[in-house]
Amino acid sequence: MRNMIKMLCETWGPSGYEHHVRRLIQAEVAPFVDEMRVDALGNLICRVGNGAQRVLFAAHMDEIGAMITFVEPSSGMGRIADIGGLIKGILPGTRVQFEDGTHGVLWANQARQPDRTIDDFYIDPLGKPIASGTPVTFWREAAFQGDYATSKALDDRIGCVVLIEALKRLNKQTDNTVYAVFTVQEEVGLRGAAAAAYGVDPHVAVAIDVTDTGDLPKNTKMQVKLGGGAAIKVHDPGLVVPRAVIDWMVNRAEADGLPHQLELLPGGTTDAARFQVSRAGVPSGCISIPCRYIHTTSETVHLGDVEAAAGLVAGLARHAAVLGS
Repeated sequence: MRNMIKMLCETWGPSGYEHHVRRLIQAEVAPFVDEMRVDALGNLICRVGNGAQRVLFAAHMDEIGAMITFVEPSSGMGRIADIGGLIKGILPGTRVQFEDGTHGVLWANQARQPDRTIDDFYIDPLGKPIASGTPVTFWREAAFQGDYATSKALDDRIGCVVLIEALKRLNKQTDNTVYAVFTVQEEVGLRGAAAAAYGVDPHVAVAIDVTDTGDLPKNTKMQVKLGGGAAIKVHDPGLVVPRAVIDWMVNRAEADGLPHQLELLPGGTTDAARFQVSRAGVPSGCISIPCRYIHTTSETVHLGDVEAAAGLVAGLARHAAVLGS
């Protein structure tokens, strides 16, 4: 699993440019699915089984980044627009990566602290010719220390790892028609999720994503902590999870002896917010991986939580959902 985390997290793939990540995932899951296709937006949609109940699990492939919007003629440096939610205060000095693997440095007008806007930032391409319309991601190698993994792009490549691992554990043994979907453009408005859910038309849908934690000093007050197991979402600003979906997940985790905790997230949402309003409505939930330092180059997860999430997804996929009326 560590090799897969490193491979996926270090792969270049901002929103709208997920093709490199998608190719890696296609090769990884091909032996474990019955059908695989790429839709018009670029979502990778994999099917396993042919049961009566269509169950959708999804993790997004994209990561936050930036787009060069203007190149200064005198210096060759690039002004930018954000791709996804950038935390302006921590960006100066961050290394960026172009699609060809070369690097640059992101900097900002220091006189504007702490009131910077995206217009204060620019990319120094370190002598590389650049053009308007060039996308970049932020660069940092994945690192492991004990049971902790730290990297850029764990949001949401770690969700992709969970879904890949679940497919391997499922090994095509299911009572359902399981759709494992690796979505695009989550960070810029859950766009891939809307198209994927419409195309699959599931009976129930589950997003797999990271969530914030409450185990840091002076951080968000919430119960989720690293090492506490898979986080089963109850509520976030974009999704009120139906009680039947929560019970389905909790009962499965308890039956399989998997560590789990409940998540009530005060800010942010996931692809499940789009799934729930697809077509005539889809009961939707989310399995989250606790993560510190989200939207930085040092996002951090506990590998025990990743294992628990993969086990829970596999268990839910294997058995028909009992959601009541």
